[in-house]
Amino acid sequence: MTSPMDVLLSRASTDRLKEPAPAGAQLEQILATALRAPDHGRLQPWRYVIVQGAARTILAEKVVASTLRVAPQTPQFNLDKRRQRMATMPMTIVLGMHLRPEHKIPLWEQEMSVGAGVMNILNALYAEGFGGIWVSGPITEDPVLAAEFGFEPPHRLAGFLFVGTPDAPLPAPSRPDPAGFMAMWDGSPAVFAQDRNNAQ
Repeated sequence: MTSPMDVLLSRASTDRLKEPAPAGAQLEQILATALRAPDHGRLQPWRYVIVQGAARTILAEKVVASTLRVAPQTPQFNLDKRRQRMATMPMTIVLGMHLRPEHKIPLWEQEMSVGAGVMNILNALYAEGFGGIWVSGPITEDPVLAAEFGFEPPHRLAGFLFVGTPDAPLPAPSRPDPAGFMAMWDGSPAVFAQDRNNAQ
């Protein structure tokens, strides 16, 4: 029997996805895990726009138009690749951040809560037999694109989740030794083995 820890340690991102994507109560339950993310001040900054079916073509064209706004010199090959990818994923979840910059809770904490929610979704997708990958890029900073999904400033995009069923078993992920990323503190600045390795 697979334990919850096994699920967490074996999860890997993939964009090699096919139908089906989660739907109905199962999708709602997966998204409910995002609402369990840390949320200082209970500001509930998470917002999710589900794109499927014919709407994928509209999404693809808006993403291409946004790409040309932020990077007008993008080669046609890259535009075509992005259009095809966006138009053919079984499901795309547009990740919105409903932000309150005037609030006493720092903006970075609100954004971190959104990120924690996305990670919960990725874990829940994997636990339910689905796959996904979180993609972003300069277009997430495009206020025109954000507004087209309902996120007028100060609200913003956090990226896109591609969602579906992996088209092949995921290879066992290669993970670094966690010992390299932890240190016991003794009052002096911590030194991490991973940083020493990277400096070599």
